[in-house]
Amino acid sequence: MAYSAGPLGSGTGGTGGTGGVNGTARLTDIAAQAGVSEATVSRVLNGKPGVSALTRRSVLAALDVMGYERPQRLRQRSNGLIGLVTPELDNPIFPAFAQAFEKTLTQHGYTPVLCTQLPGGAVEDEFTELLVERGVSGIIFVSGLHADVTARADRYTQLIGQGVPIVLLNGHAADVPAPFISPDDRAAARLSVQHLVDLGHERIGLAVGPGRFVPVIRKIEGYRRAMSRLLGVTEVDGLISHSLFSVEGGQAAAGQLLERGCTGIVCASDLMALGAIRACRDRGLTVPGDVSVVGFDDSPLIAFTDPPLTTVRQPVQSMVTAAVHTLLEAVTGTPGQQHSELIFQPELIVRGSTGSGPKILR
Repeated sequence: MAYSAGPLGSGTGGTGGTGGVNGTARLTDIAAQAGVSEATVSRVLNGKPGVSALTRRSVLAALDVMGYERPQRLRQRSNGLIGLVTPELDNPIFPAFAQAFEKTLTQHGYTPVLCTQLPGGAVEDEFTELLVERGVSGIIFVSGLHADVTARADRYTQLIGQGVPIVLLNGHAADVPAPFISPDDRAAARLSVQHLVDLGHERIGLAVGPGRFVPVIRKIEGYRRAMSRLLGVTEVDGLISHSLFSVEGGQAAAGQLLERGCTGIVCASDLMALGAIRACRDRGLTVPGDVSVVGFDDSPLIAFTDPPLTTVRQPVQSMVTAAVHTLLEAVTGTPGQQHSELIFQPELIVRGSTGSGPKILR
């Protein structure tokens, strides 16, 4: 597992030039990151008036995100450290979450500490202990053990008992008195099935991860309801294939579903969907000519796959904004929802991996 103490994507900044940042090209990059003009960036770096506090914070956050050192006069003492514990970063949705958290926390004056779990490295509990020892103001867990119904929940209640505010994303444990932030996984499955039914598919399979995870359980529930309501199909166990949340896992799960005659495959992640497309091509089938595939997440660059992937977008920025707001309310002692789950609606993004339903495969 990787451990990064300090801002995500930290690096060395340039010196000299305007406000310690070299060259027009860098001003252009910073302006693009902050969503402002180069002139505004220059005014902030040179301490000129006429820039709102919000815009100034956005420019400084852009500097931090891009790894440039702030000019000495613009450096501020951090409000505190916030731990961010994520799974491996091989799945591009997790770097997307990490970057969004980094930017949002930095805008609020906090320093993120990224803890990434990798096979054979430190486990979540070890990272949590390390973060507490470093005196973090709070911890955000993304797709952690709180999403595993077989894992102990007391690790979180003990943390809360120590006075450490936490927020948990993508998972839910009813006996943990903490705020949860999740996409509507049931709706995601329903949107996918509805889309394939509208295209004329009748034999629709579901490729998901291990059944002990809350998002998987919820996607299966949404899939079952959609298949029953839209197609009158109530026996769907044979159309659900469990595997790993990876390209290889998606390939294996889709292989089973293709053998069962599925012409539409709903996947629990974009990586699984890419594996499903590979499984189709291995069998001489085209996507979407013979089989339609739907992913989940709308990971970065997924629009540029071959074919561009139809997927259900996870509202990353909205979830991150809510998570940071909720955590900082607890950090600053502002009364808020301490034991609730905020559910965010996903969005179907139609691209090139889905098409009209062909004849059922034999």
